[in-house]
Amino acid sequence: MLPETMTCVEISTPGAPEVLKPATRPTPTPRTGEVVIKVAAAGINRPDVLQRQGAYPAPPGASDLPGLEVAGTIAALGEGVTAPALGAEVCALVPGGGYAEYVAVDARLCLPLPTGYDMVRAAALPETFFTVWHNVVERGQLKAGESFLVHGGASGIGTTAIQLAKALGATVFTTASGATKCKACADLGADRAIDYTAEDFVEVIKAETKGKGVNVILDMVGGDYIPRNIKSLAADGRLVSIAFLRGSSAEVNLMPVMLKRLTLTGSTLRPQSNEAKARMAQGLARTVWPLIEADRIAPVIHATFPLAEAAEAHRLMESNAHIGKIVLTL
Repeated sequence: MLPETMTCVEISTPGAPEVLKPATRPTPTPRTGEVVIKVAAAGINRPDVLQRQGAYPAPPGASDLPGLEVAGTIAALGEGVTAPALGAEVCALVPGGGYAEYVAVDARLCLPLPTGYDMVRAAALPETFFTVWHNVVERGQLKAGESFLVHGGASGIGTTAIQLAKALGATVFTTASGATKCKACADLGADRAIDYTAEDFVEVIKAETKGKGVNVILDMVGGDYIPRNIKSLAADGRLVSIAFLRGSSAEVNLMPVMLKRLTLTGSTLRPQSNEAKARMAQGLARTVWPLIEADRIAPVIHATFPLAEAAEAHRLMESNAHIGKIVLTL
């Protein structure tokens, strides 16, 4: 039996981290095809910060509570659900509502805890792994023997992308700020970590690839990085944009796009259909979960906070002092 109410953290009004407030809400009940998860841990991601600021509203039908990934135990099954079973330990990509004791989600978006994983490590998996899988493998079509550049290598997305690209057989480049973050990226498998505070990544990529450029770039910076990324791509290269920390506009010369036959693409994960996300989950279960269980890839956990201290966790994320993931515990 689910309790009638639950503790959660809500966005009282758009603004700074202190607008995240503990609250009591009705416990969700599962609709057809859904499960309810009793949450043990929830990951924090940049979209949570944007939603808190009022810049990234929840999609229609999703909870207005922040939180896009959780780990916990299946507490209730909706009509038609045969798996995962009641009581199963899972992690899941959720469209919202993760900062709470309970969350409802399409059953197809649940994945089993990798062998040996606790709830905190498992909660750090879904959002970044779904994002990297979809954008690097499905959209970017990265293949063994190719070269790959990810910006923001010390972020949750970056630490995941470095490891997955390396495990898939790519040569990996990344950008990060300062020696400490660059060393962390190198320790995760980056062949060359570029300190963007002291080096021009365009010139480094040109030198490291002998003028050829890289095959795939995963970019979350945007702005003035967009034309620089185009310069850094090899013939038939693919630029995949997933965020725009420096803005979504740039002056771009399209001639190199034509001459080098480049592909410029991108995506947001949250608004995509459950069917699309279920396809991604299947790909992760088939290809990536075995790599995790073989300890070839692992989430990097920078810090954990109790749910009631979500505001402090957001302050840490906005400071950019972290390396890897920040997780809330319940």
